[in-house]
Amino acid sequence: MIPDRANQKGLSDGTACRGATHRLKACATGAVVLAAALSASGGEDRDLVARARLFPSVGAGVTAIRNDSAGRYLVLTERAGIEIFNVKGEHAGHVPADAIPAGTIVYGDDLDVGPDGRIYVADRAANAIKIYSAGGNFERKLEIGAPTSVALLPGGEVAVASLRAPKLVTVFGAEGRVVREFGEPEELTGREELNRYANAGRLTRDSGGRLYYSFTYLPEPTVRRYDRFGYSDFQLVLNTEEFLPAALAARRILAGDESKGKIELHAILGPVAVDPSSGEFWLGMRGRLLRYSADGQDRGSYLIFTPEEKRLVARAVLVEARRILVASNELGIYELPRPEAEKVGPPQ
Repeated sequence: MIPDRANQKGLSDGTACRGATHRLKACATGAVVLAAALSASGGEDRDLVARARLFPSVGAGVTAIRNDSAGRYLVLTERAGIEIFNVKGEHAGHVPADAIPAGTIVYGDDLDVGPDGRIYVADRAANAIKIYSAGGNFERKLEIGAPTSVALLPGGEVAVASLRAPKLVTVFGAEGRVVREFGEPEELTGREELNRYANAGRLTRDSGGRLYYSFTYLPEPTVRRYDRFGYSDFQLVLNTEEFLPAALAARRILAGDESKGKIELHAILGPVAVDPSSGEFWLGMRGRLLRYSADGQDRGSYLIFTPEEKRLVARAVLVEARRILVASNELGIYELPRPEAEKVGPPQ
């Protein structure tokens, strides 16, 4: 089964363990990649302590944070819809803004915002991408089974990750019809339904319209990049010794016997966010933020904490020019300073 909430096994929000150090290494693999092997910077994890809590009225269950061209912040929670805040952090609205039953968000997994302010929500329980005006009024929906993520593409296209589609990514055209599908699931088990669940993931995009598909449950943490037409030019796989115990445990679960009970998958990789200006991408993973350049170079690893020095496990991340917003499932949303990138040598 796919749990409603990411189960970060072995570490929960608030764990008081600041000071633990650990360096994560990465390598890139795949049929077509920008680099065959990437070297880690060799340094230890750095502590990154939040400056303040933001939007304190937002409770548990945040699944996505986005900002729009008007400077507003949109915060999606699983079952409470979207809260909107202005640039001063003041509450400025709610989505849906109207009482139309079709516009109710049953279980919000992800959201994205278009250049015109329109809001797109992946409502997994409603089997739809629900579309709202900039003011929050429901307009229409795109029907697709169990969507887990949504990202907007140029030309009014909408890319969706779904638990039930045969491919990883389904693209809807501006008129609301499916125009293409791409992305082959990894073969992890011979059981078709379980294998598709194990390939569940989330989408994010960069300013050039490229998509990043992050596999939530793949034993080796993996991010795959596509252009808007489905050509993959890059894949990052974290498969060094550091990740081996968790990968082996995940593979044992996938090989388990369903007759002995439900097979429950644990999240391996958390949220992925892309800096729209530099193309850097950040991975949330077990109380850390891992930072990579647009071509996959290791740029640092950070242990993240609240101002009270409680450990944060990221559920959603938004990267801005001077700060990073991190939402945890239990502790709320925090503003972290954006660190300088660590310098590394060339790939080895």
